[in-house]
Amino acid sequence: MNRVELAARLVALGCPPANSVAMAAQLGKRARQLAAEKGRSYAAALAHLLSLMQQGWAAKEKGF
Repeated sequence: MNRVELAARLVALGCPPANSVAMAAQLGKRARQLAAEKGRSYAAALAHLLSLMQQGWAAKEKGF
């Protein structure tokens, strides 16, 4: 998934559009770090991080 696709995915999950490109860059960087640290694939690390971000935005919408 390239940065533009990732940014679009983040917006679909609740990320503010103005922040999506910067967040996509940081998320991709962190996913590569996690993949190296934990010995998992980039795709698995990225999926994990996207899931965490989605949970965070859902909680924010609910007022938590």
